[in-house]
Amino acid sequence: MGKRLEKKHPLAIRWFHWVNFPVLLVMIWSGVLILWAYDVYPSERLPLRVPDRISIYQWGVTPVYADKNTDDYPVPAARRSDINLGFRLAEGMNWHFVFAWLFVLNGIAYVLYTWLSGEWRHLLPRRDSFREALQVVLHDLHIRKEPLPPAKFNHAQRIAYTAVIVLGALMVVTGLAIYKPTQLSWLTTLLGGYQAARTEHFLITCLFVLFFFVHIAQVVRAGWNNFRAIITGWEVRE
Repeated sequence: MGKRLEKKHPLAIRWFHWVNFPVLLVMIWSGVLILWAYDVYPSERLPLRVPDRISIYQWGVTPVYADKNTDDYPVPAARRSDINLGFRLAEGMNWHFVFAWLFVLNGIAYVLYTWLSGEWRHLLPRRDSFREALQVVLHDLHIRKEPLPPAKFNHAQRIAYTAVIVLGALMVVTGLAIYKPTQLSWLTTLLGGYQAARTEHFLITCLFVLFFFVHIAQVVRAGWNNFRAIITGWEVRE
């Protein structure tokens, strides 16, 4: 049986995909600068100790020691001098806000394109997607031997790609609540307050990073033919 080239990804989808890649990397890097400049992290080097408990009061990652029995100023296990990022709040905020607008504009353009072009039909989960996604997982674990039915995106991808769009929207919403807590006080209150919005923003970032690693692992697993499709738009089919 011969091979043929089949169109898979339109040019616009490929552009949205590759623009998002460096934008998200810069946003995560600058977000770490903003986080590490927060004055809950003391600048002096203190002896590392085993934390008495773990608090999610600030960002979901802050250990609290017995001799600092307050959530107002917990002492972290990692020191700023250990990671050597210093106080780079202004730099982090400048990069973060510039690339945040690029992220928003690219996201809006992506959603509009997928809706107007009809690409959403390949992306949105269907009623049977969760059941079929289980079959995809079993296939990836080599438990199910039968090949998956041919489709542009399998049902696990439909769920994952739709979920990451929702995460992107939540990232923007929580970011706005942190950026303008006074002007958008109604939004900050709706999210549970300023500290809650910060924690939610951080957790959503963690989910983005998790998606990124899983996505890369799946691309490597799928092989060069699948990766070439997101670059050239074409896939080789039997």
